[in-house]
Amino acid sequence: MSIVEYSVEGAVAVVRLNRPPVNALSTELGAALNQAFGKAEDPAVRALILTGQPHFAAGADIKGFQAAHESGAITDDLASELVDAIWRLEALAKPTIAAIFGYALGGGLELSMGCDFRYMAEDAQVGQPEVKLGIIPGAGGTQRLARIIGFQKAKEMVYSGRFVPASEALELGLADKVFPADELLGRSMEDAQRWASGPTVALGTSKRALIGGLGLPLREAMEVERRAFLDCFWSDDAREGVAAFIEKREATFEGS
Repeated sequence: MSIVEYSVEGAVAVVRLNRPPVNALSTELGAALNQAFGKAEDPAVRALILTGQPHFAAGADIKGFQAAHESGAITDDLASELVDAIWRLEALAKPTIAAIFGYALGGGLELSMGCDFRYMAEDAQVGQPEVKLGIIPGAGGTQRLARIIGFQKAKEMVYSGRFVPASEALELGLADKVFPADELLGRSMEDAQRWASGPTVALGTSKRALIGGLGLPLREAMEVERRAFLDCFWSDDAREGVAAFIEKREATFEGS
């Protein structure tokens, strides 16, 4: 049994965490996710859905923390595989959706924040509860969370360690859409397929410009955008989009 399942539906990759009962994160799971996201770099894949059931991922395997304390061999390995996987996920030049069932806690929430969008089931809950263990988030929870919902709101979530329901996550901007649990995957796939049939190069370079320019002085950020624009302008997708507009027809984007 694979702890991470990878499949492709049309041009949409579906990555499913499969480590029962709650998809607790581990070094091995982080490495398997990294491999799956590497497969999704295939140009034939034009969008990705990341999910897990009945829980997206209910945090790290705490027994692993205890073992590290007892052995005295605390190393970056506890978080580095997950951090590397999240970087690879965030860098994918295509739209990505985290479809969140149940709990996305600690590293689970951090993993979901590597996606472009988070769609949540109505009964889902997210949080960064590490402080309750006497530790802090170690895979982006103090950084990406603040960039998504704002510094003060992120500070409250991290300090309190509380679980945030889907309805509040939507208000905070941490969730982009909320659906009944039985509709979540279907609705996620609808959006993923729509993006997968769109101008992949433009979407990928838009993502690169948005992320690459974040936090830079405006002049430097504009240079990031300029380079991305030029890369996109000479693509086959751009030629098709311009031609379709002039010819008053629907564009057929091939993702190149």
